[in-house]
This record gives sequence, C-alpha cells and structure tokens, in this order.
Amino acid sequence: MKYGVPLGLLHPDAWKDVAVAADELGFESIWLPEHLVFATDLSTAVYPGTSDPGIRPTTPLFDAPAYLCWLAGLTSRVRLGTAVYLLALRHPFVSARAFATLDAVSGGRAICGIGAGWYRGEWDAAGVPFTNRGGRLDEAIEIVRRLWREPVITHSGTFYAFPEVAFEPKPVQDRLPILAGGESPAALRRAARLCDGWISMPHTLESIRPQLARLGAGVPVTAHAYALASPDEVASWAALGVERLIVRPWERSRDAVTRLAAFAAEYGVANSGGPGSS
Repeated sequence: MKYGVPLGLLHPDAWKDVAVAADELGFESIWLPEHLVFATDLSTAVYPGTSDPGIRPTTPLFDAPAYLCWLAGLTSRVRLGTAVYLLALRHPFVSARAFATLDAVSGGRAICGIGAGWYRGEWDAAGVPFTNRGGRLDEAIEIVRRLWREPVITHSGTFYAFPEVAFEPKPVQDRLPILAGGESPAALRRAARLCDGWISMPHTLESIRPQLARLGAGVPVTAHAYALASPDEVASWAALGVERLIVRPWERSRDAVTRLAAFAAEYGVANSGGPGSS
C-alpha cells in the first residue's frame, strides 16, 4: 500500500515541516487542496449533503502547484499531488503549464488530482459558467494531455479553440497522472474513461463500497481514509482495489510530525512500496 499525507488538514505553518518529515519517513505522497477564490456570499457555499457552509471566506488560499514547487525543492522522493485542482476554472494552457513546471522542478513527482468542483460562488466570481463545468473539464483534460504529449497542437471544441501552438517543456513523466475526484456518476465515469484513477472523499471501508461498485474494476483508487483502526485493516482496503491511502494520524497540527513518525513505524510505511522502500 502507498500512503499519502493531506497537508490541507493542517495549519499552513506546518506544511513545510510535515512535507519534509513525510519525505524522510518514506510516505509516498503529499497532497494539497485548491480553490481560486472564496466569495463572501455564503449562499452557494453549502457542501452537498450538509447544512453548513463548506468554506470560510477568510481561509488562506495558496496556488497549489506553485506551493508544491517550493516543497519539491525541500524534498527528494515524495510525490506531490493536488486533491483536487479545479482544472476547468482556468484556460488549459494555464493548468498544463503549472503541472508541467511542477513535474520538471520535482524530477517527475507531480500528480494532477482534478475535480469539477461543487462551489458555484467561485465560478460565478471568476466569470466561468458553473452549469457546464463537467463538459468543460472533460475537454480541458483532453487538451492538457495533448499539450503534454504532442509537439504542436490545434484545437476547436465546444469550450476552447486555438490555432496551432507549441508547448515546451513537456513533463518529465511519460504520462503525468491525472486522477479524477468527485463521487457523482459523471465523476466516476470521468475517472474510468479519461483519467489514470479516482481519488475519493474521506471514507471508511464500508462507506466506500458503493462508489467502488459504480466505478468498476481495474481503475486505480486513491482513498482518503482518516480513521484506520490498525495495520490489519490495510489488507481489506487493498482487497477492494485501493492502491493508495491518504491518512491523517494526528488531531492537532502541532502533533503532526510526531504522529506521522509513529504511524510510519506502526504501519511499515518505509517498506510499503513507496519512494522510501528499499
């Protein structure tokens, strides 16, 4: 099993130390969330399935690929991912450039976790239609893939059109992985059809089963699993087809490094198949 660390569940002041500790302890990946802007009108900020706003307008926001570029310079092995990046909220040129840069400066360690988004206020503020975000995302994925792979491309689609352009440098990885987030039928289809895997919301072993049944076999799965009972539970996740667990073994940011070290020792992180394996 590969183990990832969710930096977004920490105070930003702890991100550097936790990222370096994760790298040294043998965790396979670190992950940052992403939003472009928060509107102060919270009427569109209730996360589906809840009654409370899912955001706070005063929450500090960072450019996730840019921040990961800085962390790349402080680490040597750990992979650097977004969970998740709103790919269709920008022009594909912007997104493709950001992740190609991250992959270049990290020596091929970037993972592009993407999603269609749920928070309408962000899209309205940016002047990008919210209602067609799924189709816009699918087309953006196609364009980004081609920019990363082909010497020159031209495109004429439903949402984007441009004349022949060149795009250099290419990512270091032959195929920079794109993982689709989201749990709607459309998101699961996107993961299986257009992407290199699916990245879940927080789940338990039981709560993730319906999503996996809809996703279908053979799609690589990254699961947020914050409440592992013991190392014995990991085999059950693997049996479901999960290849990466994003874990949160701390309660407070100030304890994160200590708790990561304890988790790494208990779960055999350095010998689990990640970059720290011997």
